[in-house]
Amino acid sequence: MRRSVFPSLVFAVLTSLSVIAIAAPSSKPEAQVPLAAQVSTTEQAIPKINLNAADAETLRRDLFGIGAAKAKAIIAYRESNGSFTAVDELLEVKGIGKSLLEKNRDRLEVK
Repeated sequence: MRRSVFPSLVFAVLTSLSVIAIAAPSSKPEAQVPLAAQVSTTEQAIPKINLNAADAETLRRDLFGIGAAKAKAIIAYRESNGSFTAVDELLEVKGIGKSLLEKNRDRLEVK
């Protein structure tokens, strides 16, 4: 009886040790990226669109909720009233409301 129990105990101990070794966390801590670096890469990923230089296709493609008609309206407003002086001036374009402007504010700039 002793001979049959001893190999079973050795097997159980070795199995437990291997499971513990696999499940244990790595001794090397992972290098953490600073939060400031994460934010700056996120900000860089959003392309800024110049309201005074963008064509209708760029406006339609890169802005949320802007289709061909609204893009043409922005261009027409710019041609009839001159260059935009502020992003908020976009509210004067027919079909552009506050919510649409807020969705796109971080993507727009005036140069």
